[in-house]
Amino acid sequence: MQNKQFVSDQELNERLSKNKKWLDEALGKVYSERTSHQDDVWGWMDVEEWASDEAVQFVKEKAETIRKEADVFVIVGVGGSNQAARAVIKALQKESKPEILYAGNNLSPHYMNNLLKQLEGKSVYINVIAKNFETLEPGLSFRILRNFLYSKYGNETNKRISVTGTINSSLHQVAKEHNFDFFIFPENIGGRFSALTDVGLLPMAVAGIDISSLIEGAKKMQDLMHNQTDIDNLALKYSTFRNILLDKGYKIEMLAFFEPQFHYFSKWWIQLFAESEGKEGKGLFPVAVNYSEDLHSIGQYVQQGQPIIFETFLDIENPNSSLVIEKDHVEDNFDYVNGENLWEINKIALGATIGAHFNGGIPCVKFSVPEMNEYYLGQLFYLFEFTVYLSGRILGVNPFDQPGVEDYKKLMFEKLGRGF
Repeated sequence: MQNKQFVSDQELNERLSKNKKWLDEALGKVYSERTSHQDDVWGWMDVEEWASDEAVQFVKEKAETIRKEADVFVIVGVGGSNQAARAVIKALQKESKPEILYAGNNLSPHYMNNLLKQLEGKSVYINVIAKNFETLEPGLSFRILRNFLYSKYGNETNKRISVTGTINSSLHQVAKEHNFDFFIFPENIGGRFSALTDVGLLPMAVAGIDISSLIEGAKKMQDLMHNQTDIDNLALKYSTFRNILLDKGYKIEMLAFFEPQFHYFSKWWIQLFAESEGKEGKGLFPVAVNYSEDLHSIGQYVQQGQPIIFETFLDIENPNSSLVIEKDHVEDNFDYVNGENLWEINKIALGATIGAHFNGGIPCVKFSVPEMNEYYLGQLFYLFEFTVYLSGRILGVNPFDQPGVEDYKKLMFEKLGRGF
């Protein structure tokens, strides 16, 4: 974060010293204060609490059964119930059976009819994920897919349905009554913090993701965050820096990347920060851009529009693929890239963009991972979760609730005639 023209070392250090109390709270150093503030939502802090060796082995065994028997696996969930799994599955693009499809994240009949068509003639398994089994989108998708499965498999349907919910919830009761496999959605973890629990791990394992490596990466970042107990803590620096910029009038944080594999990860990141910080008239507005494509759409505004944006870049250090540009018989005026590797060209575009934007008055932060794999995605999950907690506390908001999300639900349920 070398942005001295935007935030001086003195200013940063003064704010870091002021904000260190929130790091102390997170690490349990101010235990009485911590327990007085949402003491039932800390399950994400210790990765092993919900991702122990025993729990992970159980998930792997169930996932392997599904992998052997399913042509298609449908993940039914919305928001925190599917964002993390989709982020990893889409990023790593494992080319293996079964095909992974998604439902429960919209109310579109066109989408659902198209999904049902994709299931025809295939062996189908589904996983329904809901902490509070009252959300309409996954609830309706579950009903539609159940009817599809029962009409196709009859009494054999039950073994094709797994559900992930809180113990003693209505979804848990449904699972017990119909003998569906049940996985735990921890009560002490909010949906957007649930990547490293059954919520994210089962779908990832079915998709062929090495969930043990993902967990090891997260545990490594946990150790780093818990051992950096002073103002050099990376999450404390990042959360403090972004809040200083907010105070200076930068209202929008833009997550930017030149590798499309980060596309769905950015959707998880947006939800994490939007739901955690956007309340009480406060918080940065989180958005994401997929460069270099978006340089040719909103790049003009980023460069010369209102000075309300700063960028957080995600970068991959080592090549995840290689493609050398070869000359052919067509004269196209691109011979200056003959023999160049497309990976290196993309890196040059990244550097040029950061340079142009920074010189144009846009603060820029860059996080780099050595490779795009499970281990480093696990690190990013934990880093951003830890950061958003600190950042929310610096803002003075509860980073674990989302009261505004409930407003549309109340109005919608009233229109549908649902009682409470």
